[in-house]
Amino acid sequence: MSTAVHILGAGMHPWGKWGHHFTRYGVFAARAALAESGVDWRDVGFVSGAATVRCGYPGYVAGATFAQALGWQGAQVHTSYAACASGAQALNAARAKIAAGECEVALVVGADTTPKGFLKPNAGERPDDPDWVRFRLGITNPTYFALYARRRMALYGDTVEDFAQVKVKNAAHGADNERARYRKRFTAEDVANSPTVADPLRLMDVCATSDGGAALVVCSADYARRMGRADSPRVAAISTATPTFASSTVEMPDLATDSAASAEPHAFRATMPRAAFEQAGIGPEDVDVAEVYDLSTALELDWMEDLGLCPRGEAAQWLRRGDTAIGGKLPVNPSGGLACFGEAVPAQAIAQVCELHWQLTGTSGSRQIEGARVGVTANQGLFGHGSCVIVQR
Repeated sequence: MSTAVHILGAGMHPWGKWGHHFTRYGVFAARAALAESGVDWRDVGFVSGAATVRCGYPGYVAGATFAQALGWQGAQVHTSYAACASGAQALNAARAKIAAGECEVALVVGADTTPKGFLKPNAGERPDDPDWVRFRLGITNPTYFALYARRRMALYGDTVEDFAQVKVKNAAHGADNERARYRKRFTAEDVANSPTVADPLRLMDVCATSDGGAALVVCSADYARRMGRADSPRVAAISTATPTFASSTVEMPDLATDSAASAEPHAFRATMPRAAFEQAGIGPEDVDVAEVYDLSTALELDWMEDLGLCPRGEAAQWLRRGDTAIGGKLPVNPSGGLACFGEAVPAQAIAQVCELHWQLTGTSGSRQIEGARVGVTANQGLFGHGSCVIVQR
């Protein structure tokens, strides 16, 4: 039985710091996706919402919240929470529902309203929660990703100038994206002159928190055929994976590695895309475009290698040659990535798939990658897992 689902439409609320209730962004994105798909809301059989812990009770029941806001019409509802991978989990739930024959068309939607400043755990004393513990010890997200950046500098000779060039590239990509929050082109000097947040990362190396929403309308192959959309992009694979014993690197929110004395060390970030490519029956060499988790500039380079898009330790060389820019060998983050959007946690994994949908349908305007047929996303859930989605046409 095929688990591939077709994407009929995608929609987003522009990212920013708007201060509205998160439902407003999700409904805006959902209506945009429905309009692009040509599907009547009353025909949607399943609403799969991506949740966040910051939006209170309605946020915890995001699927039902969005269904109610759009107008109850009898659809089944579902809610997923997996931090930054929530959107991919919600898409996976819709895919499973369609593959099981329990519905033909589903709406996947995620939205967030973020607080000012860096993200932090919910209030309260929870010493048994490793994510809470790491913040108590001062290991905030920028601190954590600064350690990854230092690791690249030590192992591969990457420089702060390389990291700055990731920001320069992504800012150039997102400058014409009307859905991006930051649409200004930056130079390496701009990055170097921004304040240090967690050495070696500066303010412009680290993404901001944002409000935003994203949505997808997905369906079975039979439904797409009846709609005359049999050639629409397909979600060919979704992978979510946890680390295995032993871990080769310390993944958030763990505070120490397991012993590597008795087993070959692994990292979930490399394991996850391998499972996705196996599902899709293709390899990294088939990818035309990638949307990856650039929470920090240096992290984009790690993800390129974890996805197998380039050999380990060579991502900075690809960046320097222009291979990862639009027009290069393998464009990375043509949307502008988190550098231009910021984090809207339950929406961002969905937003990545929206960008792939637009790239594969040739509707990305000035940032279009000519002839794109295969795209891949990567997201890190921060609770020992993440997500990888492959879209094909």
